[in-house]
Amino acid sequence: MAQTTAAGTSGAARRRYWWQLRRRWRMLGVFEINPEHEFYHLTSMMKDGMRALTQASVDTAGQDTLTAEDFKAEETQTHEGFEIQTFAAPVFAKLRRSLDITEEEYMNSLCLGGCYLQFVSNSKSKADFFVTNDKRFFLKTQSRREVRFLLSNLQAYMDHLEKYPHSLMVRFLGVHRIVIPNQIKKYFIVMQSVFYPDERINIRYDIKGCEVGRWTSPDTGGKQIIKVLKDNNFEGQSIVLGQEKSWFANQVKADAAFLQELNVLDYSLLLARQPLHQDELDGKHSLANIVIRTTKSVDLDVSPTGSDPSTTPLLGEGAPDTTDCGSAEGTSDGIPLQEITCPVEETRTDPVLQEFHEHHHRLLPNCKNAIHVIDGPDHRYFVGIIDIFTVYNWKKKLENLWKSARFPGRAFSTVRPNKYSRRFSQWIQNHTQ
Repeated sequence: MAQTTAAGTSGAARRRYWWQLRRRWRMLGVFEINPEHEFYHLTSMMKDGMRALTQASVDTAGQDTLTAEDFKAEETQTHEGFEIQTFAAPVFAKLRRSLDITEEEYMNSLCLGGCYLQFVSNSKSKADFFVTNDKRFFLKTQSRREVRFLLSNLQAYMDHLEKYPHSLMVRFLGVHRIVIPNQIKKYFIVMQSVFYPDERINIRYDIKGCEVGRWTSPDTGGKQIIKVLKDNNFEGQSIVLGQEKSWFANQVKADAAFLQELNVLDYSLLLARQPLHQDELDGKHSLANIVIRTTKSVDLDVSPTGSDPSTTPLLGEGAPDTTDCGSAEGTSDGIPLQEITCPVEETRTDPVLQEFHEHHHRLLPNCKNAIHVIDGPDHRYFVGIIDIFTVYNWKKKLENLWKSARFPGRAFSTVRPNKYSRRFSQWIQNHTQ
């Protein structure tokens, strides 16, 4: 009996230890916004406002077809002590549906559960970053200029995501403004976290494709923060993707070309990696995890008078709500798929079809947030292009002249958008295997 009791006590102690270790790891780089926190009052109002807004969206049938007025839509809700505005609500609701995010789970993540978390890193951004308690979504304060830039280019952004369903661009899921009379007026956006789920991520990078100012000390000084490393910290390493290499490089190039069209620069590729578990290594080549992605812009010289086009599966409605990415346990059929029209006729020759599939596919893990997740042979990579609001205006042109004189012959971030796009894409290509 004594031995049984001792064994039980020892087992309980181990479980407490691992629970505490996991909680400490989970809270790395974040702090709970509890009633003593400086942002508690603000974030509580944000949660209340988002709950009411999302509930209204739950009660309203979604629109499959957007109008020009939807992109200009603004609505205001008045609550006790504050007002909250939402912009282009039908547009972002459609985007959430395209990502298989139901309004109920969106509301649960944003509005239920524990307090928001404050994200703390070595970022120089003046914005405030808040994270939902499950770490699935970020809320980030933005300037009025940045919000207006996003809304004015929202149609182009949506068109790009429709053209490239697995674009690496971060997904913006809502734009809002909260007004607390005689206190603050803040714009904020809701977006998917690139690093979700983050339980096994132990290193993160912010890549711009240049060298000046692109190194940071990994030492945290004992502080509970996440150090996001930079380009020069990554030198000597590679993003090892194997058969995903071509797709990844081409997608980065397409996204960078889109940002060049918007006349923006200074965007970054967020990058993190984690080793794959053995069960993930064993199961990731399963046919159930192969997802063919297509774009409406593909031109294969297909005759319009042929038979009905074939259909190609995409990750879509009914995907399992799991954070056990890569593991197919309990999902014998793998990822549920939806079909969309594909501009490839069944009459095409095998070499043409093979070339099409090689260029237009990527492997996705069995994971809810698979947009920003890519599996290589041995590691899982989390990737996403962020910070797309810096326009190349006259201030940036003057900064370019000043840096050209100060750093002759060296690569710095403030350059013309066409040069930034080309250099950014080339860096990715040079560091991918």
